[in-house]
Amino acid sequence: MSRGHLHRHHESPRQRVRMRKTMSKATGQMVLRPSSARRSHRPTPVNVYFTDFFNIRPSTLRRYGALDISLVSDLPVFIDPFLLFGSNKCLYKKLHDEMIRYLVFLRGRAAGGGLEPALIKSWYAFKEVHQLWLGFTQRGNRGSGLGENFAQNLHTSLHDLFRDFGKEKVTKSSHLEKVCLIRKGVGNDRISDFTARLILDFLCTYTQTFARRYLARHQRKYCVVDRVRFDYKTERWMPARFELPYWNGDHVLLTPRDILTRYDTWINRDDLLERFDELPPAIPNAELRAAVVNYFMNALPKVKPNDKDEDREPTKAQRKKAASATIERFPQVIDYYIRNKEDHPAEAQAVSDARVAWTEQVFIKQIAEFARKLAAQSSFYRSPHNTLDEARERLLYLKQVVENQDGYRIFYDPNGQPIKREKDIQILYQLVWFGSPSDVNREANNGRGPVDFAISRGARDKSLVEFKLASNTALRRNLERQLAIYEKANQTMQSIKAIVFFSLDEEYRVKEVLKDLGLDQDNYVVLIDARRDNKPSGSKA
Repeated sequence: MSRGHLHRHHESPRQRVRMRKTMSKATGQMVLRPSSARRSHRPTPVNVYFTDFFNIRPSTLRRYGALDISLVSDLPVFIDPFLLFGSNKCLYKKLHDEMIRYLVFLRGRAAGGGLEPALIKSWYAFKEVHQLWLGFTQRGNRGSGLGENFAQNLHTSLHDLFRDFGKEKVTKSSHLEKVCLIRKGVGNDRISDFTARLILDFLCTYTQTFARRYLARHQRKYCVVDRVRFDYKTERWMPARFELPYWNGDHVLLTPRDILTRYDTWINRDDLLERFDELPPAIPNAELRAAVVNYFMNALPKVKPNDKDEDREPTKAQRKKAASATIERFPQVIDYYIRNKEDHPAEAQAVSDARVAWTEQVFIKQIAEFARKLAAQSSFYRSPHNTLDEARERLLYLKQVVENQDGYRIFYDPNGQPIKREKDIQILYQLVWFGSPSDVNREANNGRGPVDFAISRGARDKSLVEFKLASNTALRRNLERQLAIYEKANQTMQSIKAIVFFSLDEEYRVKEVLKDLGLDQDNYVVLIDARRDNKPSGSKA
C-alpha cells in the first residue's frame, strides 16, 4: 500500500485526479501516472497515535501487547524495573538479571573511588530513548535524559552506600530503584530512562518483530541504534542494526504494556518515607533496630514546654524529614522495605495494569475523540495573521471543547475525582496546534524558568501561553510577576494566561483575584471551567 493510498480519504477530488506524464521503462512511451504530490501528502490532524500514522488496527497492537503511543506528545507512563523482576515471564526475569549484572559491574568500578569523567559519562549518563514516546517531556518527545547529576549520584551511591550491591542478604535480588530511595531528585522518569537504556536491545527486537509482521515495507527502515549492547570485554556500549517503524525522519519504538506504570514505580521514595514506621519492627537485629528508632526519634523536632497540644505531635512533613535522615544514616533499612515489596509481585502488576488502563482511557481514547472533533472543524486550521491571535483562538477552541463538548471528562478519574495536573491540559493544548505555520515550543526556558508554551513565527512575532490551576496557592503571585519575567526573558510583550478551575469555590476565588489585580476584563486571561457538577446532559438540560 503506498503512502498516497494510505491517506487517500483525506484528499480533495482535484488531488485524486492529478496526473503527470512520465516515460514507461517497459514500452518507451509516454504514460499518465499519479502525481508524486499524492505520495507526499501530509497526515491530517486526526493522526495522533502509532496506529493512526501506520494504519494499524488498535486491536492488532493490543493483541501484540504494546501500548499505542502518541506520536504527538509523550504519554505519562514509565517503565518500572520491578515489573521485570516480579514477572512470570522468563524473558523479563532475564532482562532484570542483565540489568543487575551491569550495575554490579558499575559497583566494581566504583569500589576504587573516583572515575575519569569520560567513563562516568559513558557508563552512567545516557540520553533519553525519546523514540519510546514515554513520560512527560519538555518538548514533544525530547526529555532531558540522564545527565551528570544522575550519573554522579548513582556512582556515589554504589561507592559509599551500597557496597554490598549484588550481594544483599535480606532481599531476593538487587534493584536499580535503590538509588532513588536514598536521595531526592532521582524520580521514576530517571529510573525509567535508565531501565530503557539497559533493555534497549530487547525493545528494538520487540519492535522489529512487530514491524516485520504487520507493517508495509515503506513504513519501516533499517536503522543503526546507538548504545544498544554492552561489551564486557572492551567495556564499551556498542550499536546494532534493526528494521524499525520509521516516521518523520526517525525510528519509533514500542513498549510492552505489562512493564509500564503511571505515577510511581512499585519501589519508590515517597512510599518508603510514608511507611517508615513499619520498617523497624521488621529488623531482626535488636541493636540495629534500637539504633534506628533512637536516631529517628532524635531527628524529630523537640517539644517545647510552652507548646500547645496540637503542636506537640510532629507534622507529616517533619516525620518524613526525620525518616529521610534516618535512612541516609542507616541505608541497610532500605533492604527491609524492598523485601516487603518483593513479597507482593502480583499486587504490583495489578496496580500497574489499572494505572495503564486508566491512562489509555483518558490519554488515548478520549484524546482521539478530541482530535476527531478538531478534524471536523476544517476552518479551525486557517491561522490568523499573528501568533497572539492564533494562540488565543486555539485556546478558546480548547475552552469550548472542555466546557461544552464533554472535554472536561479528561480531568477526572473513574471515581469522579478531579486530577488536577497542569501538564494534562498542556497535552490537550499542544494537540490543537496541528496544521499551524507557527513554531510551538513547549516549556521553553530562556534563562528565567520554563514558560509552558512559546509560539513564534520568526524573531519578531512571539507569544507566550502559561497554564495555571485555580487551586494553586501561588496563583496571585504568579499572575502578578511570573509571566512578566517570562516576557522579558523571551523578548516579547505578547502573552496569555489560562486558568483552570474545578469547583464553584475555585471559580469564586480566581475571579476575586483577577478583580483585585485589575485583570477581570483582560481578553488575554482565559478561564476554563472544568467543573463536572454544572454540566448536565443535553436531555436533562
